[in-house]
Amino acid sequence: MQLFYQPHISEASTEVIFDKEESRHISKVLRKQQGDKLLVTNGTGLIFETTLEETQPKKCTAKIRSTQQQAPLPYRLHLAVAPTKLNDRYEWFLEKATEIGISEITPIICDHSERKQIKLERYEKILQSAMKQSLKAYLPVLHPAVSFKDFVGSNDTSENLRCIAHCEEGSKASLKSELKKGVSVVLLIGPEGDFSTSEIELAKERGYIPVSLGDSRLRTETAAIVACHSVAFVNED
Repeated sequence: MQLFYQPHISEASTEVIFDKEESRHISKVLRKQQGDKLLVTNGTGLIFETTLEETQPKKCTAKIRSTQQQAPLPYRLHLAVAPTKLNDRYEWFLEKATEIGISEITPIICDHSERKQIKLERYEKILQSAMKQSLKAYLPVLHPAVSFKDFVGSNDTSENLRCIAHCEEGSKASLKSELKKGVSVVLLIGPEGDFSTSEIELAKERGYIPVSLGDSRLRTETAAIVACHSVAFVNED
């Protein structure tokens, strides 16, 4: 089964017009023919069953036959993760987090960050590809990079649980002990050099709970995936 992504269709749509890139993939790579069925999502939970009507390398069109609503995640998870020094590690995190299940991602620039620029358009492509590969109909929201101070200083308190994972000594709860089924979570994960002491104190002042992800010292992208899976695991039926 293959899933295609077209963000501009809705329940009111009657047909899908694929862009040049997707059209070439459908007609030249997959060699789909008129009458073949395709599943398409708009990234907001809808899956459309369609039938190809035109297959040209620069333009494929399909008629929408039926629409289904995929069940959303039973929780909301927002990971604010510092960009890694090596970009491919952050891209790996984006891919795997999408496969596991995540609602929002924000790259945060910290005191110890070595990478302060991100390729937002490329990251979006990775999320889209991972969504299609894992047959999910919800595309995670990717926010532009912001400073740590601006992120924790925002007034958004919609998440039921706000945590900061860091490696400094001191009193910390385990993340798994704080998680509860159905509870929305926002979690801060720092760069290779960890959060600075001042950042940790600022987060605590803003209501973030210091947590541990276990006894092992984890890379940034590994910590993010461990956290993502922990939230998903707690919410499994």
